[in-house]
Amino acid sequence: MHRLILLALYTALTLTANSALAGGVDREKLAEMRSGDMRKLILMETPGAPVTLTYLTKDGAEEALADSNGKIRIVNFWATWCAPCRQEKPALDALEAALGGADFEVIALATGRNSLDGIARFNAEVGVEHLKTRLDPKSLGARQFGVMGLPVSVILDREGREIGRLIGGADWNADSAHEIMRYLIGVGS
Repeated sequence: MHRLILLALYTALTLTANSALAGGVDREKLAEMRSGDMRKLILMETPGAPVTLTYLTKDGAEEALADSNGKIRIVNFWATWCAPCRQEKPALDALEAALGGADFEVIALATGRNSLDGIARFNAEVGVEHLKTRLDPKSLGARQFGVMGLPVSVILDREGREIGRLIGGADWNADSAHEIMRYLIGVGS
């Protein structure tokens, strides 16, 4: 009898652990929220380890990803020469405008060789107004995150652990994306 109780308890804990990510995030609930482009969102079985990443501002100052811990973040790797990025970046800008603040941020990292003039021209052409210019000139951040092509968007929890990844362009201003991000922001706030 004792073994049956232990087996039942172990099974219940295993099932609960498999459906939950860090901070009480219900992976199955997130999976159900995916529609449209968000169907491409890959949800991690368990959060990855926090990444130690630094990048540059347009003024050349160094920032650390850990400086924004405490927020849910999308780290988007993009480049001025990337055609899908041209479609995606305005949607990320709109998401930042709608949800950005103390609990959420989009960190758009221009990866590789992207001149400041080229970035400014790109942003003006596609209508980006809310995203800060951040640079990953040697693609060190992209390598740390295992980015093989662009664009790639990585969702981080409040501790800087990867909980989701979307490869390729997506409409981050769609209802599904907003619903997913509002859910993540609401869990653990």
